Amino acid sequence: MPSRSRDDLGFTHVFEPGSGPRTLLLLHGTGGDERDLLGLGRALDPDAALLSPLGKVAEAGMPRFFRRLAEGVFDEEDLVARAAELAGFVRASADAYGFAADQVVAAGFSNGANIGAALLLLHPGVLRAAALFAAMVPLVPAELPDLAGVRAFLSAGRADPIAPAAQAERLAALLTAAGADTTLAWHPGGHSLGADQVREARSWLTGPIA
Repeated sequence: MPSRSRDDLGFTHVFEPGSGPRTLLLLHGTGGDERDLLGLGRALDPDAALLSPLGKVAEAGMPRFFRRLAEGVFDEEDLVARAAELAGFVRASADAYGFAADQVVAAGFSNGANIGAALLLLHPGVLRAAALFAAMVPLVPAELPDLAGVRAFLSAGRADPIAPAAQAERLAALLTAAGADTTLAWHPGGHSLGADQVREARSWLTGPIA
């Protein structure tokens, strides 16, 4: 079906219904929009419903999901507020569109991957799983959530100058310490989301998520 943006439920967004049990929450990178990752969603799970919001923060005119103070330095107060807002959007969307609230899987790149990681750490129960490409540690909560039963896939580039390898390792360790079943998949490239990474993520996702 054609993708049409809607400006309600708190975010400009696209929703495409699916025939399968999952809903993919698609979270674009800096400068992207609500249509950027629809192709990624279909590649990861052709049967999933797609829920793709537009980030509400602008940096030099480029949409993002939360503010940063400098490259790699996040505004944690804004991040906490934006993650809460996004969690509320996901819950409201489940009610509005009738998809299963316990079968939401995030798929995000860069800034979108970081807000996805923040959802895991700050709002357990919103996401059943997450595929995060080029993610960093968004913040370290005062108390780790209970992520038992949650699956996380991290795709990281060994030569990524924006999200360094050490960040991916720290995030994987943090999620694992919280109880998540975490997979860290390396590729030799930089800050990118390529076909090989998508294939790996699809293979990971097509396993059971129960």
